[in-house]
Amino acid sequence: MSNALTHTELASLIRTRAGITVDALDMESRPDATFEEYGIDSLGLLGIVGELENRHATRITSGAELSKTPAEFIKIVNASLSAKAGA
Repeated sequence: MSNALTHTELASLIRTRAGITVDALDMESRPDATFEEYGIDSLGLLGIVGELENRHATRITSGAELSKTPAEFIKIVNASLSAKAGA
């Protein structure tokens, strides 16, 4: 089983932590769409980072909450989770 963050999980976290409903398939099909386009700010991303750190008992790379796109955010988070798995 993979611990990698998916668009589906990210959409669920956005809904629960930022209070905004986004379509996971839309995020995945538009990798250059920004969080701003979805109405998500860095504070919302900070809440998501905190939730992921709690779930996975690891630190997510500093600055993940400043990601401009969901694709960038997922890449950063998954790199952090992979580093933990390899440790």
